[in-house]
Amino acid sequence: MPSRVPQHVSLHRVAGTELQVVSDVESGLGPLIEVEKEVIERYATSPRWRQESVTLFVLQDLRPLSQQLSPHEATLPPGGLAGLDQRPIVNVYDLKRPAYCHVFVNREAMEKEGYWGDREAVKALLAHEHAHPLSECETTRSARRLKADISAKGLQPLFPPEAQAEGWLTKLDRLLVLMVDKLCLYAPREVLANDVTIESGFVAPLLYLDRKNLRNAVEGLRARSTLRQTLQDEVKTERLTPAGADLLLSIADMKGYLDLAMETAPFYRQNREAEGRELEGLLFGEVMPHLEPAVAEAYPRLRDAYLGLVEDASPEVLLQWEGSLLGILAGVLNAKGLRLECQLSVIPE
Repeated sequence: MPSRVPQHVSLHRVAGTELQVVSDVESGLGPLIEVEKEVIERYATSPRWRQESVTLFVLQDLRPLSQQLSPHEATLPPGGLAGLDQRPIVNVYDLKRPAYCHVFVNREAMEKEGYWGDREAVKALLAHEHAHPLSECETTRSARRLKADISAKGLQPLFPPEAQAEGWLTKLDRLLVLMVDKLCLYAPREVLANDVTIESGFVAPLLYLDRKNLRNAVEGLRARSTLRQTLQDEVKTERLTPAGADLLLSIADMKGYLDLAMETAPFYRQNREAEGRELEGLLFGEVMPHLEPAVAEAYPRLRDAYLGLVEDASPEVLLQWEGSLLGILAGVLNAKGLRLECQLSVIPE
């Protein structure tokens, strides 16, 4: 797969699973391979485990992977190929060949997020990615058959007449698509993968990772302040209206923080209430007070919707469930002067 010259190639046998490691980096590789072995050993005790062969690619970045995949690859996370460079780890697998999977580790993204060299965080990330093929069910199959056609109309002047030339409308459309993709269409796969991760005994690593990400979210509030100032500067130069700036900040809050509900809901779903309450204590104590109130109010509604996700949903049933998620998001946007119109449909087989 990698187009670069491999610096490391090795073959291992772990609890009946063949593990091949291919890497174009050398430093820090040993500990990561050991963690991957531990993850496979634990999963191998589960009746869900069906992997006969795992290929672990540890790459400086994921550009070699991007060059190999189709833009519409069904197993890709939100953002598709364009979002791969930001993904620390991704599992690419063929639904028709459940015994095989390919796990790609993005060292550049891992270092950016502070995961590289953090053994517990690496274990949680690997365990979560391995959970994706193990959590495949009727609901995940149904999720792949849903599509959303999005349009948005301003209920008040959000952008000046020259907004199209400035690119604001294009940016708005892209943000809305990414947000709906992430919080609605992809949510079933993320929630169910976290379910399997917890169910399979990776509670402590996943809780550690979620704590770390919440601390990062607190630090990220500084970036939010910078964004607010940037938007206010655009208002001063009349390239953006105050209502438009308020809307864009709210969308940034929704996209950046509401996905935490996909992390907390699985703990409750798996009867790990103490862990869920701990994470939400930090979330409501240190993050939500700094966000737009409507966004903070949307979080528990979104979490509760994730709590109600079932594993045997037909496309038609899941479409109704997705509609409830869209209603939550649309309510926030409507309060900010934007009417989100989204037509959900089932793609014929």
